[in-house]
Amino acid sequence: MAGRLGSEITGQVLQARHAHLASFSTTDGTLLDTGIALLFTAPHSFTGEDVLELQAHGGPVILDLLLQDVCRRGARQARPGEFSQRAYLNDKIDLTQAEAIADLINSTTEHAALNATRSLQGEFSRKIHELVAMVTSLRVYVEAAIDFPEEEIDFIQEGQVREQLAAIISQLNAVLRQAQQGSLVREGMKLVIAGKPNAGKSSLLNALSGSDSAIVTAIPGTTRDVLREHIQIDGMPLHIVDTAGLRNSEDEVEQEGIRRAWKEMSSADRILLVTDATDPTPADQADNIWPERHHHLSRQIPVTIVHNKCDLSGAAPGIEEKTDYATVTLSVKTGAGMDTLKEHLKTCMGFQGGTEGHFSARRRHLQALEAAAGYLLEGETQLLEAGAGELLAEDLRQCQHCLGEITGQVSSDELLGQIFSSFCIGK
Repeated sequence: MAGRLGSEITGQVLQARHAHLASFSTTDGTLLDTGIALLFTAPHSFTGEDVLELQAHGGPVILDLLLQDVCRRGARQARPGEFSQRAYLNDKIDLTQAEAIADLINSTTEHAALNATRSLQGEFSRKIHELVAMVTSLRVYVEAAIDFPEEEIDFIQEGQVREQLAAIISQLNAVLRQAQQGSLVREGMKLVIAGKPNAGKSSLLNALSGSDSAIVTAIPGTTRDVLREHIQIDGMPLHIVDTAGLRNSEDEVEQEGIRRAWKEMSSADRILLVTDATDPTPADQADNIWPERHHHLSRQIPVTIVHNKCDLSGAAPGIEEKTDYATVTLSVKTGAGMDTLKEHLKTCMGFQGGTEGHFSARRRHLQALEAAAGYLLEGETQLLEAGAGELLAEDLRQCQHCLGEITGQVSSDELLGQIFSSFCIGK
């Protein structure tokens, strides 16, 4: 159909993989535009099928008219992610490369875009295929020793299995660390700023974002709703949320703001608990200045205490690392200690500034890698403690299954539908 539509619209016989300067006309002969027409025939196209590409001058009206005409001739609009899905189903790309297309389009930082490009070029897939090959090789050896006991292969005493298994575990952990970096760069960290009124929460938001996003006054309860900013620190995306001051209030609007504040904190990756350094309340522990958190938060969320207004208290700016949390002393007004806070945020999230060797990764990739690592560790235990070759073989099979889910060698229709439905129209 692609070749026929191209000939009808341009009035030319299109040669495959050649750019043609052509006039685009409707079914009644009306000239719409003059542009470039390209025909790609299967399997030499992105999707592996016949593809017609029409490059018009742009503008929503012309493009919409051209789209309407193409549909009248028998085509239809692509569903979300359909082009990438067809490319995947026709073995032109694997699942990680397909996801990288969406990640590249939705990139919000330079680091994220470069990581997505590496995944699209197959960097992540190559590492997974290497792991699968290592697991397969070991699995074949172990199962051969089980199936042919007359050969008297004592793979436990021989040590070859232990060495190979240790090498696979080391390699998988290295890939997992890289994937964690890729996921962090792709998704960013959700940072919720909380604390009492007038502690300097909104001023901290403005200082981190570099703009006057939040209204700052000396009146308690100025911030009544959730404010959001998306920034980056040396390539690490931050989703910053400023919340209403936590206090007892009779104001219904302020009460709603406080309720929303607790809701945002419950899904945070880290909470910045801002305190006024001139406040006499003991601030050596988070619970002293925030005892109610255990009643509102269902999970343990990392907290960094930020002592603001050190320019008024006379305290020196800096950071003090405790067992369960860190305390950063700074002045939002003067900027003293702000760089320390930024470095702390990068450190606590495990962010590494460089992008060399990194790739884009999603939460499902991390879950699959973590599950695969778990099976390897369980198999190692079965091997060393019980000498159970059969159980090791099963753990290797499960590990191989988890790795196959990443690239799509093992997939379900439900998973594919979930992934491609998140793409923009047509991609």
